[in-house]
Amino acid sequence: MTLISQISFVLVAAFFGFFLARRIKNIRANIQLGRSENRNDNPDKRLKNMFLVAFGQKKMFKRLIPALLHLLIYVGFLVINLEVLEFILDGLLGTHRLFAPFLGGFYTFCLNLFEFMALGVVISCVVFLARRNLLKLSRFWDAEMTSWPRLDGNLILIIEIVLMAAIFTMNSTDQILQERGAGYTTTGTFIISAQLMPLFESLSTQALVMVERFAWWIHIIGILAFALYVTYSKHLHIFMAFPNTYFANLEAPGKMVNMPEVTKEVNIMMGLQAEEGSAEPPPTRFGAKDVQDLTWYNIMNAYACTECGRCTSECPAHLTGKKLSPRKIMMDVRDRVEEIGQTGEQNGKSLLGDYISKEEIFACTSCNACVEACPVNIDPLNIILQLRRYTAMEESSSPADWNNMFSNIETNFAPWKFPAADRFNWSKKS
Repeated sequence: MTLISQISFVLVAAFFGFFLARRIKNIRANIQLGRSENRNDNPDKRLKNMFLVAFGQKKMFKRLIPALLHLLIYVGFLVINLEVLEFILDGLLGTHRLFAPFLGGFYTFCLNLFEFMALGVVISCVVFLARRNLLKLSRFWDAEMTSWPRLDGNLILIIEIVLMAAIFTMNSTDQILQERGAGYTTTGTFIISAQLMPLFESLSTQALVMVERFAWWIHIIGILAFALYVTYSKHLHIFMAFPNTYFANLEAPGKMVNMPEVTKEVNIMMGLQAEEGSAEPPPTRFGAKDVQDLTWYNIMNAYACTECGRCTSECPAHLTGKKLSPRKIMMDVRDRVEEIGQTGEQNGKSLLGDYISKEEIFACTSCNACVEACPVNIDPLNIILQLRRYTAMEESSSPADWNNMFSNIETNFAPWKFPAADRFNWSKKS
């Protein structure tokens, strides 16, 4: 590489690095808009959860075929990106295949492994594109999957195919240049890209160098652009899945957490706790109306959402024609927090009402199916419960049947309208 190429590489890397760092800072600030919540307990259990669910993709294998294809892309992404280290060092130092002279035959083995993984990635991406656009699986065409979410899913698959094609093109032309003695480092045969060599053998040596360099730049710029793009995409889950599963709920599945402020007042009222003076200010709001009322982990959930639709496809309310879609809940939270993060103000809107309707949250049966289905332990139910608490405790706008039940519990300590003294009369009948 020439000095000009080195300078160009540094400038390109700095350009994408600047915008990537700024975007990461914005996402971090958006997550911190949520209320504080301590999730630092049981670090050993949390690490185990992260390795099994995020790294090991444990929950993906409930659907075997897409799980295997996704695993192929995932492993390919991890393995192939080891080669990016060489790309970066070559770009900075002005070298070409820096590791080849030191690793010898092992370098050839590694590159062949990378190519086989790249081929697996291409095959998986093609299958996923067919599932989305030809088979048109219903969960990819629900109401919330508007033009941008569908385009986003297709774009990332196409980008991955282009990146893999750049690797094959670069390796194929590289091998021809080695045979022509054009000063390229001897690497041995790359089995897959060698099959493409006939496509380029008619080109002149100068043209081959241009093609090889073009493919190299396409791949490295593609990797840098990909890293920036995913921070605006649902594919941010590639990175967010790890902290999201680490900080996931460790309580029993489906356990609903009481509001500490309400629990304290009830215990005092029933004589189960002595009333003590407290320096803690009273809660500003019961439940959640907007994203600032949610916890930081709820917002992290939104950024970790893969929009795969498994939660919605398992939701009994959605399956019976109700308006509720747990995936939409997570997408709405992310859209709302992004809106606030960009403008720095409320704009007279709120999460409940402008993004998520009461019809949606009241349709939820609290069955926990969405949480169980999520491959990265996202919890839409927790957000729905907080929104419902707001409607019940702040607005008193729950459905009429619910209000009757609340009244019965308050007066009769049971959801039925029978005095406590008469509640066991059924047992006296013969």
